[in-house]
Amino acid sequence: MEIECIDHVNIVVDDLSRMTEFYTSILGMKTVRKVTISGEWVNAVVGLKDVVADVLFLSCSSGANIELIQYRSPAPVMLEGLGRPHVKGIRHIAFRVTDIEALVTRCQSSGVDFVSGVQDVPLGQVSFEGQARKRLIYFHDPEGNLLEFCAYVP
Repeated sequence: MEIECIDHVNIVVDDLSRMTEFYTSILGMKTVRKVTISGEWVNAVVGLKDVVADVLFLSCSSGANIELIQYRSPAPVMLEGLGRPHVKGIRHIAFRVTDIEALVTRCQSSGVDFVSGVQDVPLGQVSFEGQARKRLIYFHDPEGNLLEFCAYVP
């Protein structure tokens, strides 16, 4: 037995409509389906009682999935330091892109603020297959989650 791939990343949100707009209209992900979940099965999975949540499933062209979930109950809890790159735990989602400059420009025209300009990872520090150069940039979604665009260029 082996792990095949990462199936999805789950993001708990306060405003499902606002986050859906960002991930679909600005980042270009596709809505796969929207459901409401509840019942003993989900209570058991997450270890909570009386769970009721709306879930939106999103996909990008590679088939990677993101689930946006807005809990109706119990009320979500805010993590201190969310979006800061040095806070312990899972800290960002990286999206591999084909044209990083064009995507950054499109996002900036929609009001997305980036932490810096696009950065080149020095080949002397990290090497990639075929001596590709990794280019990357960090930014936040509307609820403060840290995201990355990255591209690998010859």
